[in-house]
Amino acid sequence: MNINVKALAPEPKQIDAPFKVERLGRHLGAQVHDLDLKQGWTRETFDAFLQALTEHKVLVVRNQHLDTKQHVEISRWFGELEVHPFRPEGEFPEIMVLDNHKDNPVLSTDVWHSDTTFRVRPTKYTILRSQIMPKLGGDTLWCNMESIYNSLSDSFRAFIDPLMARHDFKNFRTLFTRSEEDQARLRKMEELYPNPLHPVVRTHPLSGRKSVYVNRQFTLHIEGLSAAESEAVLDLLCKPVLTPEFQFRHSWNEGDIVFWDNMSTQHYAANDYYPERRRMERTAVCGEEPF
Repeated sequence: MNINVKALAPEPKQIDAPFKVERLGRHLGAQVHDLDLKQGWTRETFDAFLQALTEHKVLVVRNQHLDTKQHVEISRWFGELEVHPFRPEGEFPEIMVLDNHKDNPVLSTDVWHSDTTFRVRPTKYTILRSQIMPKLGGDTLWCNMESIYNSLSDSFRAFIDPLMARHDFKNFRTLFTRSEEDQARLRKMEELYPNPLHPVVRTHPLSGRKSVYVNRQFTLHIEGLSAAESEAVLDLLCKPVLTPEFQFRHSWNEGDIVFWDNMSTQHYAANDYYPERRRMERTAVCGEEPF
């Protein structure tokens, strides 16, 4: 498949900020310097950070070593925080712990996706903090879905712009056994998350730019197309995330915290460290219905 990788992302806007932003990737990704998140946000700093996040889509802040409470507090500035429906609650229900090792292997984070598109209001921003890292491996990759949309022909963009796709929490269905209790829990989850329809092409509420908004993790099919037609279109829209030119890759150090925009990106956690341990804590910000 020929992909127009010359359809580059627009140059990020210059930001008047009390910190330095170093661009790391051609299509997305930047590192923020001279920012101590342990001090919390000021309104000026937060507004500049949000603008930078909109422009670069993924922001890396290294060597922060926040505790869980600090992580939650800085996350709340972005909006209401999610409590993930498939993870047990603890002292901080907003925190999702991703602790993978030989006794707890990865569950489907090594598939390209945008978080929780099985919700009517999918995740807007994700904020991930590293605690324990393997000696090698465990990188996270992101892909700019705006650049993928821009790489498509005018004719194909006109075709997909009005389409809608059905989504489902299909990967989490493996968590439920055939027991009567688990099947009752599954039916409850199906009532809470009844396969929402989202646009195949999403408009970003802050930038106004369009991006492809289907993914192999949660998208079932495209409405109004036959099964074969839907699969062919999904294949054309999902395969480009594998193109390195559209990606940004982060190699974690313990204490890093990374913020990303789920409305215009997909991500993938490389599962190349088994059986070593990789422990992360994540918050996620509730979004609006995609349009």
